[in-house]
Amino acid sequence: MLTQKQIDFYNEFGYLGVEGVLSSHEVSELQRVTDEFVEKSRQVTENDAVFDLEPGHTAEKPRLRRLKDPFKQHPVYMQTLHHPKILDIVSSLIGYGLRCNGNKLNLKYAEFGSPVEWHQDWAFYPHTNDDLLAVGVCIDPMTMENGALLVIPGSHKGPVLDHHSKSRGVFVGAVTDENFTAEGAAPILLDAGGISIHHVRILHGSAPNTSPNPRRLLLHQYCAIDAWPLMGVKSWEDFNATIIRGEPTSVARVTNVPVRMPLPSGERGGSIYETQLMMEKRMFKVPGLEMAGATQ
Repeated sequence: MLTQKQIDFYNEFGYLGVEGVLSSHEVSELQRVTDEFVEKSRQVTENDAVFDLEPGHTAEKPRLRRLKDPFKQHPVYMQTLHHPKILDIVSSLIGYGLRCNGNKLNLKYAEFGSPVEWHQDWAFYPHTNDDLLAVGVCIDPMTMENGALLVIPGSHKGPVLDHHSKSRGVFVGAVTDENFTAEGAAPILLDAGGISIHHVRILHGSAPNTSPNPRRLLLHQYCAIDAWPLMGVKSWEDFNATIIRGEPTSVARVTNVPVRMPLPSGERGGSIYETQLMMEKRMFKVPGLEMAGATQ
């Protein structure tokens, strides 16, 4: 469980790093299974429902940047989603009843890991309240050199910035506000087995990996059980299947939170990497992609 000091820090600044949540054995298992999926990606030539590939990916030199829905791909990832230590930590921040509204495994391998542009998760999936957060399980140490998660402390208390193209009006999955700067950004630096936690509304991103060391981050999205998505629910059964802890409720808790809808959609779908390719201006350079030159 978290200390009151850690809880207060999260509430004030919108993020937290917690060391030593997973054992060395658990980390080794995540590393082993992840390596197996990188091997499997050699057979893939384009993005599909499981694999999201870096520019320059080949069978000889596999460059996997995201494994989609990892808990559906292997029991080790599912076990991590339900890890009792992680659930206790999350429950101390947003309440006992929990749902999972998404998961992914982002991989930044040596000297080519793609960046993620500055964004707010809230821009992708607004709910009736903002008791939502993402937990990043560090499969490797997370350092400045290998593309650590960067956050802007306290920005979860501010507005939802525009994530739409200025010229076309479509959602591009990254901040397009011309006055935005990443001033005051802080890295979340952790050893393997530690976890990062960031509020759904905090501004965050990550730079390319410029080091010889990988940075693999397993991300689980948790939300309070009474937070209902504004984009709709497919069915009562499907919605309740996302419950991690607690009992189903048809009563949505509604709070006064700012909302921008992630519509209209643009011409590119898929992962955040593909969506952000629709940006006219980027803050991070994408290795292997000439059109995405650094602008800051």
